[in-house]
Amino acid sequence: MKIVARIVIALLSLTAVMPAQAERIKEIATLQGVRSNQLAGYGIVVGLDGTGDQTTQTPFTVSSIISMLGQMGINIPTGTSLQLKNVAAVMVTATLPPFAKGGQPIDVTVSSIGNAKSLRGGTLLMTPLKGADGQVYAMAQGNLVVAGAGAAAGGSSVQVNQLAVGRVPGGATVERAVPTALGQGEYVNYELNASDFTTAARMVDAINRNFGPGTAVAVDGRQIRVAAPLDNNQRVAFLSRVENLSVSPGEDIARVILNARTGSIVMNKEVSLDTVAVAHGSLSVIISSEPLVSQPNALSQGQTVATDQAQVEIKEKKGELVMLRSGATLGEVVKALNAVGATPQDLLAILQAMKAAGALKANLEII
Repeated sequence: MKIVARIVIALLSLTAVMPAQAERIKEIATLQGVRSNQLAGYGIVVGLDGTGDQTTQTPFTVSSIISMLGQMGINIPTGTSLQLKNVAAVMVTATLPPFAKGGQPIDVTVSSIGNAKSLRGGTLLMTPLKGADGQVYAMAQGNLVVAGAGAAAGGSSVQVNQLAVGRVPGGATVERAVPTALGQGEYVNYELNASDFTTAARMVDAINRNFGPGTAVAVDGRQIRVAAPLDNNQRVAFLSRVENLSVSPGEDIARVILNARTGSIVMNKEVSLDTVAVAHGSLSVIISSEPLVSQPNALSQGQTVATDQAQVEIKEKKGELVMLRSGATLGEVVKALNAVGATPQDLLAILQAMKAAGALKANLEII
């Protein structure tokens, strides 16, 4: 816990001394309409070294092989039981980037949907990748690259990373382009990654200073409308200049993020406190059992009796009261709570209680 507290304090101290950094517009906003699209498809991986699907438990793998062979002119007699060990059914996913044209290669991710033990060494057969509209936008095929490794012998096994997922770099070829319009008419719209009126106003000021008054207008706290040249070549050059302008984003709201599963706590420098007192104590109950044996006297007809004697002990650590003054920094809070022995789970409960009491001036988000 002390190490965790020191890391949190160090991060907070660094954040406190670092001034707000200016960022380029391309890092805080995106151009409306310029977006990627998700693709997915069902495929078959072959050439596995006995680590494929168990066909008795994944009948869809056998059905896929029979259908594929039928399309190649190979008919399997009805009722034939195929014992396949080198084949796996997979889902193939990819992201179609904006402005992608026919013939452009894109990477694909291949994930097992059956009970294959490993996809290492497999080859993905031709798989059509479809978009949300059901149209085929790319075709995928190629040898898998699996980052994991595993070995087994004598009932023991060891595995590093994931063996049921692999990638095919440049394994899909774009077959259909998605039209992407750079704005509507004489305007293009920028959308901030996070809604913020201060950032929107500063972005408008930066654009108007460089291109003249009226070039940019804030529609709301997220969208900025920018007048752009109509000629495509001039528009691309104009957008290149705009996206490289520097803007200082507005300060974020005070926020504390709590991860209840791991006990992680992340807070930004905007968090502040009102005066509050925190008491921390712990109660432990220890139950032990000691066997007792009653042995009868010699030559008696008694029987040996074994009993268990239970002992219950309650230990309570005296609660320690910590006073946190108004305006205390988060580093001081974590340091003070760590001094009284608060664990990460204790910190979760304490911060929630401080928020309920109105002493923690921040949005508390639990993930």
